[in-house]
Amino acid sequence: MEDTETAGGRTIRNTALVVGARIISRGLALITVLVMANHLGNDGLGVWGNLINWTALTAVILDLGFNTLYVREGARHPGEISRYLQNVMGSKLIQAIPVFVVLAGALGYQRIQNLLIPGFVLLVVTSYSNLLRATCYALGKLKWETLAIVLESLVLTVLVVAGVLAHQGVVYFIWAYAGSYGFSCFYFFLVLPATGMARPGFKFELTLIRHWLWSGLPFALTFVLTAIYFKIDVPILFSLRGAAETGNYVFAYKPFESLLFIPTAMLNVVFPILGVLHKRDPKNLGPATDRFFKALFLLGWPLTVGTFLLSPALAIWFPRFQAAAPALRILSLAIVFMFVSNAFIGYLNSIDRQSLFTWAAGLSVAVNLVLNLLLIPTWGSLGAAWATVLTEMALAGIGLALVAGSGHLVPVWRLCWRPGLAGLAMGAALVPFGTAPGLRLLGVAALGAVVYLALAWFVGAVDADDRSLIRGALRRPAR
Repeated sequence: MEDTETAGGRTIRNTALVVGARIISRGLALITVLVMANHLGNDGLGVWGNLINWTALTAVILDLGFNTLYVREGARHPGEISRYLQNVMGSKLIQAIPVFVVLAGALGYQRIQNLLIPGFVLLVVTSYSNLLRATCYALGKLKWETLAIVLESLVLTVLVVAGVLAHQGVVYFIWAYAGSYGFSCFYFFLVLPATGMARPGFKFELTLIRHWLWSGLPFALTFVLTAIYFKIDVPILFSLRGAAETGNYVFAYKPFESLLFIPTAMLNVVFPILGVLHKRDPKNLGPATDRFFKALFLLGWPLTVGTFLLSPALAIWFPRFQAAAPALRILSLAIVFMFVSNAFIGYLNSIDRQSLFTWAAGLSVAVNLVLNLLLIPTWGSLGAAWATVLTEMALAGIGLALVAGSGHLVPVWRLCWRPGLAGLAMGAALVPFGTAPGLRLLGVAALGAVVYLALAWFVGAVDADDRSLIRGALRRPAR
C-alpha cells in the first residue's frame, strides 16, 4: 500500500491534471455561452436555459445513483469494473423510457415541446458520457480524461460558433451540446478498451442491478434532491416571470456555475481515495478529509471575494444583460459554501453513510423550494439568487454537523483563518478596480490571484505538510 505522502502527491497530481483541463474547458465553454447568449438574446437564452435545466432534472431517473456507486465500487474492485460498466450501461437503456415520458410532460406543460427530441438526445448522451468518463476516476487514470475534457470543449466551441455565423436558433444549439457529449462517448468507447481500463458494452444482470438499486438509493435520492435544488429555480422563474428575465438569470448563473466545476472535479478525484482509506487505512481518513476541506476553502474563498467585487464589470462588457450583474454579485456569496460542502459529501459517502447527506439534501431542497416560491414572484432573478445563497449556507452547516456526528470534527477555524485573512486582504487590493473596462479586467483578476497567493504563503496558509505533499506531486511518478 502507498504511504500517505506518495498517495497524497498522486492525488494532488491527478487533481491538478483534471482541474487544469477543466479550467481550459470551462474557459472555452464560458466564452461559448456568452457568444451564444449575445446571439440569442434574453428570450432565446431563457428558453435554452430552461430546457437545459429540465434535462438535468429528469436525468436523475437515468442515473439512480449508479454513477457514484460505480466510481466507489470500481475503485474498491477494479477487476470487476468492466462488468459494472456494462450493467449500468444496459440499465440506462431501460431507464431512458420513463425519462422520455417525464421530459415530454414537462416541456408540454411549458409549451416548448418542439425541444423534446434534441433535449432527450442531449440528456441521454450526457448521462452515458458521464458514466464512461467515471471509469478514469475510479481507476485514478486521468490523463485520458484531461484530453477528453479539452477535445469535448473544442468540439462544442466549433459547433456553437458555426451556429452563430449561420444565424441558427435555440434548437440548433441544443443539438450542438448533444454533439459535444456524443463526441466524448465515441472517444471513451475507443480509449477505455484500448488502454485496458474497461470494456464498454450492454448487460443486464438482474441480481447485480437489484443490489445496486438498493445500495445506490441514498446516492440517487441525493442526486434527485441536488438536481431539484440546483435546477428548479430556472423553470419556476420561467413560469412566473417569463423568458426574458430567465435569460438574465441564466446569463448571471453561467459565470457563477463555471467556477463550480472546481470542487466537483476535486471531489471526483478525492472520493475514490477516501473510500479506499475508509476500508484500508481509517486512521488517515479524518486528516485526509481536513486537507480536502482546506484545499476547497483555499480555492473557494478568493473566488467568492473576487467575483463579488468584479461582478459589476459584467454590465460593462455585455450591456444587453445589465440586469444580470446584481444577480451574479449575490450568487458569488454562495461559492465558498458550495466548495466546502464537497468535503462533507466525500467523507459521508466514503464511510457508507451517504443516507445522512441525503437527509441534509432533502431538507435543503424543501428550504430552497419555499424560498424560491416566496422570493421569485416579488424579486424575480434576485430572489432566485438569494434563495441559492441561503440554501447553500444551510447545507454547509448541516454537512459539517453530520460529519461531526459521524465521528470526525473538522477544525474549521484552524483551517480557515489564514486563507480567510489573505482573501480579505486581496479584496482590499481589488476594490479600486471593480469596474475595470475591457480586457483590463483580466489583468485585475490576475493581480488578485498573485496578491492572494503571496499573502496566503506569507501568513502560513500553506503549511509544511502541504508543501511536502506538493513536492510529492511534482515528483515524476515511478514507472
